[in-house]
Amino acid sequence: MAQFLVDRELTEEGPRRQGGVRPAEGGGRGGDAGPRAVRTVKVNLAESPLTWLHARGHLSDVQFAAGERLRADWERAELAPSITMRWDAVRIGGGEQGLTGGERQLVARRRFDGAVAAAGPGLADILWRVVCAGEGVPAAEKALAWPARSGKLVLELALDRVAGFYGLG
Repeated sequence: MAQFLVDRELTEEGPRRQGGVRPAEGGGRGGDAGPRAVRTVKVNLAESPLTWLHARGHLSDVQFAAGERLRADWERAELAPSITMRWDAVRIGGGEQGLTGGERQLVARRRFDGAVAAAGPGLADILWRVVCAGEGVPAAEKALAWPARSGKLVLELALDRVAGFYGLG
């Protein structure tokens, strides 16, 4: 599979989507107010199954946005399995102002549970496997013992329902 590498600015919330240079904040070294370089990382956009499907025209912009919102809630709620205790903060920015980290995590969990419930019990399996676990559609079809090439259609239906839950499109 080809790689699609882009540079993203590294912030406390994780990689930012735009630019690797930002204006200096008040004075910098020697009072120069020119742009200063920030730390950047290379991100492979082809790693996500959703990005792969969207780049090839199999998912609409609304379906892709719904999948990304669901994945962001999954990460904000810290639902991924972990081996040991983690002391670091969740690195997903945005969201609810005025809430503590634990409260933001609970709100994200409620949103995630609501979106999966909106997808329905028959569609939640492929939705979770592809969007949250990062499995490819063929691997998810095999794991669910579905016929080949049925997963993409079911995933599209699930993403349409999730888009409705999030109020997209």
